[in-house]
Amino acid sequence: MLSLFYAPGACSMAAHIVMEESGEAYQPQRMDLAKGDQKTAAYLKIHPLGRVPALALDDGSYLTENTAILPYLGQRFGLWPTDPLAQVRALSVIGFFATNVHPAFAHIRRPERYTEEASAHAGIQAVGQRMFLSHLQQIDAMYANREWLSGQYSVLDSYAWVFYVWGQRIGIPMSDLKNFTALKDRMLQRAAVQRVMADEGLSL
Repeated sequence: MLSLFYAPGACSMAAHIVMEESGEAYQPQRMDLAKGDQKTAAYLKIHPLGRVPALALDDGSYLTENTAILPYLGQRFGLWPTDPLAQVRALSVIGFFATNVHPAFAHIRRPERYTEEASAHAGIQAVGQRMFLSHLQQIDAMYANREWLSGQYSVLDSYAWVFYVWGQRIGIPMSDLKNFTALKDRMLQRAAVQRVMADEGLSL
């Protein structure tokens, strides 16, 4: 049985949604980051960086990082493209989300990761805000004239959803992003998304 280590409102929400979509029994392992669950010796053996998500596999081994976990779950549960070209395009989207969109948000929420100079934090956050908004606009454009990024519902959409939630959290006027907001409306109609939002204590 799979076991998912996740934290409410974190990027692990994408994998959490996929697990709920799958209908497969799994063990949810809720992490309280404020209490330091991710810094325990036991968890650092699973994910040395002390971050979520992490996925315990059937054989007892682990996967970390959305760039590995989401393609694996997508292929396992039929939420991943089958055409070879569509697969590499999906990997490109996940790469963009993980290496551009997420780090921009981290500049806003975790400026201390990038400098020890407290006086520089405001500047880092300002740059992050501009970068994150620009990336949200890119995602909005990606959804123009399409319901789902890969043509049918997939792990890409659950990952994109995370950034809509984050944008709303920091006060970006997400309703201005019409295509992205249409995705939000579609996602909120899905029972798996509703369950995850309730479990993680989130609302839009």
